[in-house]
Amino acid sequence: MRGGVMPLNLIVDIGNTRAKFALMEDGQVVTHRCVESLRLSDITDLLRTWPAVTRAVVSSTRGDAEEVSEAIRSLGLDCLEFTSRTPVPMANAYHTPETLGRDRLAAAVGAVALFPHENLLIVDFGTALTIDLVTSDATFRGGFISPGLRTRFRALHDYTAKLPLCSPTEERLPLGVTTESAITQGVMAGILYEIEGHIARIGGEFADLRTIFTGGDAKYFVRRIKNTIFADQNLVFHGLNRILEYNASEKNPD
Repeated sequence: MRGGVMPLNLIVDIGNTRAKFALMEDGQVVTHRCVESLRLSDITDLLRTWPAVTRAVVSSTRGDAEEVSEAIRSLGLDCLEFTSRTPVPMANAYHTPETLGRDRLAAAVGAVALFPHENLLIVDFGTALTIDLVTSDATFRGGFISPGLRTRFRALHDYTAKLPLCSPTEERLPLGVTTESAITQGVMAGILYEIEGHIARIGGEFADLRTIFTGGDAKYFVRRIKNTIFADQNLVFHGLNRILEYNASEKNPD
């Protein structure tokens, strides 16, 4: 803390379709934004408003993390580029860690920070639907990847001649009675049963399994599943912030 001002961390998470960035203070999100394409001016505007930012972390699934990290460093900030070689405060049993999505690992780190010593199933509703297991010994065990909610709607529209492009719905029907409702109910129910199946099987093997939802479309499913669900839209931010703090403490243990 300098002059009574708590230092802020800049967290940058570049996903498949959108870029999200946040400022975090003492483990809490102070402000966050979402853009289709991250520009350096977005960061400079943020720094003008929040001059207490001292360091940053960048994670990207698009392969541009190095470029973005260098741009942030040009603004005078210490910046950690999150790669498969970056130390993280948990074990990783994934056989190909270099191919593991940064967002999946960051979400796992965030989940462990929130719920240490628990068996966790992390469901991330993004462009892809990812479901990952972290065991109570803080080990990332692996998981599942399938098409996300909107990807499924888009696929039905793009790869058929006449099916309309539909959107998520809060409505629950026993059967679809129009083509549109058959698509919306089919996609929503398909994801619901997929998640419930994983929860039932993995929960039978790992006691007291806690399920955590994150991602933009999590809101459509929190109330559809009876198991105890904890929803946190900022789970990846929490994980990246923890990774940044961990690496800073490793370099400066005092």
